Amino acid sequence: MHDIAIIGAGPGGLITALRLHQQGIKTKIYETVPELKPLGVGVDIKVYGTKELEEIGLLEEFRAISVDAVDSIFFNHFGQEIYAEKCGVHMGYLHEQRFVHRGELQMMLYRTVLERLGEDAVVLGAGLVSYEQDADGVTLNLEHRDGRTEQVRHSAMIGIDGIKSVVRKQMHPDLAKPHYSGITMYRGTTLREPIFDGHTILHVGDPRISTMIIYPIADNFEGSGKQLINWVVEVEAEETIEDWNQIGTVDDVIPLYETVDIDGFDIQELMRDAREVYLFPLIRHDPLDTWVDGRVVLLGDAAHAMYPRGGNGVCQAFLDARVVAEELAAHEDPHEAFVAYDEARRVPVNRIVMNMRGEGYEVIRRMVAERTDGTPLESREAIEEVLPLAEADEIFSNYHRMVGQPLRAGHDTFSSGFRTWDAA
Repeated sequence: MHDIAIIGAGPGGLITALRLHQQGIKTKIYETVPELKPLGVGVDIKVYGTKELEEIGLLEEFRAISVDAVDSIFFNHFGQEIYAEKCGVHMGYLHEQRFVHRGELQMMLYRTVLERLGEDAVVLGAGLVSYEQDADGVTLNLEHRDGRTEQVRHSAMIGIDGIKSVVRKQMHPDLAKPHYSGITMYRGTTLREPIFDGHTILHVGDPRISTMIIYPIADNFEGSGKQLINWVVEVEAEETIEDWNQIGTVDDVIPLYETVDIDGFDIQELMRDAREVYLFPLIRHDPLDTWVDGRVVLLGDAAHAMYPRGGNGVCQAFLDARVVAEELAAHEDPHEAFVAYDEARRVPVNRIVMNMRGEGYEVIRRMVAERTDGTPLESREAIEEVLPLAEADEIFSNYHRMVGQPLRAGHDTFSSGFRTWDAA
């Protein structure tokens, strides 16, 4: 009978515990922080991520804390629309695409773990220092917040301890040092009236200057009657520390959007009214040639840290969780289970990691900027000459196939691209 230690109580660690519990596998989570709090900003949960939440019986709870995604619209650096597509079930997918506050998602999963696995399923304030293993199990060397050290034994261990993974560092010491990409993200939230219909993600800007993504993550936030809007700005900047909670200022990025004029809201006002602003440098972690070390395996960001673009980081961890739980249920030897999981997941996920280092489907905004030499379109219809709809559709179709988003029966296309004025 497996007895699995999970290192890390982020969304990936928590959903892995729930997936293991579904398979009747005993597990315990060890987390460095002494108290879990709903920290962070927004995440875009793609249709395949929602599927995973539904399969662990949390769809309704997830819907209650998130916002349904209906439209995805792309604008150039002057606020002129260049492309649009439907999202989730509105495009023909089997499941919804939804926007949510990362901290609220984590707390939902945490509450569920405590309810289903018991109050002692998560050990807080216990950081992994190192691990040792033998033919029968893994010894975890822990250090508690009060300075106390402890050794605990489990039959196997899953390292889900994020971008600064202690498990990854011990497993791959030569690949532990990351590399700065030259790009920094400014991530903020603003409380305001809904933008458009309140179910739209906006992609704005000339990537040669800066790029901005905007979407709602909570309705009637804290009873205010307003939406909490998540926004992310990417810009070239000096390197800072790799820390999700590093405080930033909008003064650095507001001037970059003085040319943008989108009907319906003021993009600079959105930034000025921010409740919180965080900095995060885009860091390149080298893809690994194995996630397995005997009875130890990596999962989520610890295995495949990727740029936080397109909502794939959290969602790919959700897929990891299902596969590793299925393999552990199918194999008596945890090493064999981990090897099978590695073979199923590592290559396709590394492909996504490398794609996210580029621009993915966001490349269409760069294409338009380059083809117009950074000048405004003469008319909204002129976009068809600059970026034909068929060309854009092909870019999006290839991306959706790569990440594996399942369509409903009767839908044989991975994209429903259009210009919103054509659809009106």
